[in-house]
Amino acid sequence: MIKVGVVGGSGYTGGELLRLLVGHNEVQICFVFSRTRAGKPVSTAHPDLLGLTDLSFSGEVQPDVDLVFLCLGHGNSRKFLKQHPFNANTKIIDLSRDFRLREDRTLNGKSFVYGLPELNKKQIQQASNIANPGCFATAIQLALLPLAGKGLLSADVHVNAT
Repeated sequence: MIKVGVVGGSGYTGGELLRLLVGHNEVQICFVFSRTRAGKPVSTAHPDLLGLTDLSFSGEVQPDVDLVFLCLGHGNSRKFLKQHPFNANTKIIDLSRDFRLREDRTLNGKSFVYGLPELNKKQIQQASNIANPGCFATAIQLALLPLAGKGLLSADVHVNAT
């Protein structure tokens, strides 16, 4: 059983993630963190989960979970991790953009792998921390990867406005 925490569980991303996790046979959701809804049932923010879980939002994190998902707004995951460190063995999957760029991929000695399997499958399989790509970035990269693989992309950009 994988012990999981969800940070930022009251937003859209957190709700969709919880919908997937609640039905997973090998996942135990240990906490769903929310600063604004602590103590309230998860179903108050996500009515589609009513009857599927009796979880309530927590204002506290459990640093010893196996895996934590960060479902915070862009720019907030990095701040959150600075204030709430997790155990060295806790794996982190960030669903914001905070760790996607090369220059932003490390924090407190933890390094994040860009989580696009079509590009980094082997690194993801061995990673402890993953920076999940966004939907627009994924769509663009999946379209461009075959061209990049064949060396057909250039830094020279010429726009013809006619």
